[in-house]
Amino acid sequence: MTEDSRRARAILNRLERLPASRYTWRLIFLLSLGAFFEIYDLLMTGYVSPGLILAGIFAEGRAGAFGLSDQAAFAAATFSGLFVGTILFGSVADRFGRRTVFTYALLWYAAATLVMGLQSTSEGIFAWRFVAGLGLGVEMITIDTFIAELAHRQSRGQAFAFNQGVMFLSVPTVAALSWALTSRAPFGIQGWRWVVFFPVVAAVVVWWIRREVPESPRWLVQQGRLSDADIIVATMERAIEKEQGGALPEPDATAGDSLDRSERHGELRQLLRPPLRTLVVLLATFNFFQTIGFYGFGNWVPRLVADQGVSVTDSLQYSAIIALAFPIGPFVFTLFADRFERKWQAVAAALGTASFGLLFTRAREPWTIIAVGVAITLCNNLLSYSYHAYQAEVFPTNIRARAVGFVYSFSRLSTIFTSFLIAYFSSRFGNPGVFAFIAVSMVIAALAIGAGPRTRGLTLERIST
Repeated sequence: MTEDSRRARAILNRLERLPASRYTWRLIFLLSLGAFFEIYDLLMTGYVSPGLILAGIFAEGRAGAFGLSDQAAFAAATFSGLFVGTILFGSVADRFGRRTVFTYALLWYAAATLVMGLQSTSEGIFAWRFVAGLGLGVEMITIDTFIAELAHRQSRGQAFAFNQGVMFLSVPTVAALSWALTSRAPFGIQGWRWVVFFPVVAAVVVWWIRREVPESPRWLVQQGRLSDADIIVATMERAIEKEQGGALPEPDATAGDSLDRSERHGELRQLLRPPLRTLVVLLATFNFFQTIGFYGFGNWVPRLVADQGVSVTDSLQYSAIIALAFPIGPFVFTLFADRFERKWQAVAAALGTASFGLLFTRAREPWTIIAVGVAITLCNNLLSYSYHAYQAEVFPTNIRARAVGFVYSFSRLSTIFTSFLIAYFSSRFGNPGVFAFIAVSMVIAALAIGAGPRTRGLTLERIST
């Protein structure tokens, strides 16, 4: 064993002995704060569309782009950008570092969203939505990769559930702002523009986040930058010792035994040959179909509620109430996030979305619409946190961001077409057709992820080997 290999193992052993602490949770919170703006930007698709229709910028029904609602084209532009961002630029975090890419991707989509909010034509909005999607695509996989590498193996699920809870606080935020502003024009500016401008606040906090959050020590070890990794781990150790008022226990000498000795920058061909090929196929299939249930409901809540016989204004109110479940669910899931295998949590969630979706078509009273909508949202919450954690922990460090981006890109590819398919089923068959389509897709997703390996309680290095 070379001297560098011994040093690398020692650093990973020290990193693995760091317990969950206020310090590490603070780092995860700051990353999650960046994700808050990301999810706000992503899920505002469904909430600002009614305002764009009222403003006369978007057309409804067959009068829109491609003979379908402009809301479908709006969502398609979003996910087209996400697809290109994830599949073409997902690897930049493997090459340039988690912290750097996190920062600049956040600034990218904040700036693009600001420009989008200044547009007055559907074509201009679609174009800048695509540009914003490029930054969003890179940001999402970078955050997942970053959190997986900072969290301890015994609390990795908890970390992802907490992350999702913080970032999904953005959903009731965008829902409430849309409800309050859609039919108004404060200071003579249309309400939907105020809703769109809100993520620009991200640019104000990004430098604070960059100053406080260190680079991933695991990524530095993989790059051979052992001195930099040693300095960061030492800083983390001092912070936690000060917090606990005593010395940390001796490192587990076996924690780094599975040190990944692969090349520093993974190539795409690495994903297409054993042993990763089967895992890539399973997760690509899962991502392609799971997003139909998640965004098929999340991006169309106001429209789906309205199709149950509710007015546009009331549908936004009901949607805002349903959106309150988004941040509550993940915080509740932190109580058991690491007690069960993550893949089985994802399976249960997918089947739950399918079942409650079919019940939604029978809901007519306001309380039943809201109750079943909340149930679907909670299942989607469970699905989201569990699979984000799962796909970020099963790949080697040198190719983690590229691999997550590659399999995740299939969800973006799917949603480009899903937006139009949801619009098609909605206009031809109503909500029963929409949720039948969602149910079949979620069953396929459950079968795919259920065939993957176990990860609970294992180090990232042990999982990847």
